[in-house]
Amino acid sequence: MKEIILVFVLSIFIKAQENQTLSLIDLKSQIKINTDLMESTENEEYQVIKKKSVPMAILYSFLLPGMGELYAGSYNSGKYFTIAEGTLWITYAGVSYYSGWQKDNYKAFAVSKGGVALEGKDEDYFANIGNYTSVYSFNKEKLLSRDYESAYNEASDYWFWSDDNLRKEYRSMWRSSEQAKNNLRFVVGAMIINRVISAINAARIVASKNKEIEQMSWNISVGTVECPDNSKGLSLNFVQTF
Repeated sequence: MKEIILVFVLSIFIKAQENQTLSLIDLKSQIKINTDLMESTENEEYQVIKKKSVPMAILYSFLLPGMGELYAGSYNSGKYFTIAEGTLWITYAGVSYYSGWQKDNYKAFAVSKGGVALEGKDEDYFANIGNYTSVYSFNKEKLLSRDYESAYNEASDYWFWSDDNLRKEYRSMWRSSEQAKNNLRFVVGAMIINRVISAINAARIVASKNKEIEQMSWNISVGTVECPDNSKGLSLNFVQTF
């Protein structure tokens, strides 16, 4: 009977020692977790609200109007600059196509109605043949004014409009092409202005938001930890600074 009681007491003592050992292990695990939260190299820190760069906002706006505002986090105003940019590019493509189309038309007309050979002709030649009935009348005027260098070769640079209405029709097509080509400069100018305004707006937004961030900022520390059961966990630490 004494032996049974002794064994029973010994079992209780061993169980108590095991519980105490487990408690110490749990405590060490908790200490390790807290240490990992402070020193883990796997932790990554993210700035929820951080300052933006004014030069970067300006650069984005010059690359594509509206992108500076998107970078600044305020695309509600920036989208109008992007829409304007798209519209201007469509306009540019349309005007450029029309200019080229009219250029092909007046050259074909000059060949069929004026007897022009296109090879080796420059832009001045196509401008001049719309102002004179023939190469002979052009050369006559240049010779009278003693501008001999401007006179054309009457064989290779030949043209002749049999009717002055044909010349005027050609001139009209040439003028339409040239006016369209000149209008491209205004479209390009509008693109530049659109970029400048977008850049100014984006810089203003970034500067304003940076001032707000100086008043208050939030940080989040994100990391992984090991739990006592050897499973992985995610830790989030929020820090607010004023």
